[in-house]
Amino acid sequence: MQQPGWYPDELAYAGEEHLDERYVETYNRKSAHDHSGDLEILNSMGLNAESVVVDLGSGTGTFALAVSPHCRRVVAVDISPAMLAYLAAEATEAGIDNVEIVRAGFLSYQHEGDLADIVYSRNVLHHLPDFWKAVALTRVANMLKPGGVLLLHDLVYNVEPDEIEPTIEAWLANARETPDEGWTRDELETHVREEYSTFSWLHEALLERCGFTIREAIYRPSRTYAAYVCVKR
Repeated sequence: MQQPGWYPDELAYAGEEHLDERYVETYNRKSAHDHSGDLEILNSMGLNAESVVVDLGSGTGTFALAVSPHCRRVVAVDISPAMLAYLAAEATEAGIDNVEIVRAGFLSYQHEGDLADIVYSRNVLHHLPDFWKAVALTRVANMLKPGGVLLLHDLVYNVEPDEIEPTIEAWLANARETPDEGWTRDELETHVREEYSTFSWLHEALLERCGFTIREAIYRPSRTYAAYVCVKR
């Protein structure tokens, strides 16, 4: 389906490094995550062998591969061909055949087949300004069954406006020294300066306005990261 001319090019929000196949290994190492906690949450919310799961902004597919034994169908969606190629190779090597790969993003993915039971997204929505977050979340709601679950992780500032500077400086003070060790101060400063993380109280208002009930909000001690367990109304 052709988008209106006023829609943005999602590649413009991706960050050039995410399109560079040389960056994939570095990204995969730095973003490595144990998904057992996510699976525990989703199992409690109804994940089962018949579930349809959409992983929006799948990156190298660590979640898509982790959830694949627990559901019928996983659609891994990302705008980076380099990330998707890495995921395809990993799935093939592991003999996983229920992961579908789609090159698209929050604003362009067109869901086909049965509506999703679960949509998962980690550290992706902040690439969009708030206006487009609302468009994206509305599209997510439309691809979910009534009562379907959105598990959303993202960099979110759980602070009041007058707390911004000390909170950000405390976060940056814990950055890694080199990219091999993790996210450096320079990388985190770039995120704050150039990407679109928003306040938790705005983020939560967007979720509610776009058709979700927040069942649980989980905030990191740094006050720069949150996870939301949401149900489509």
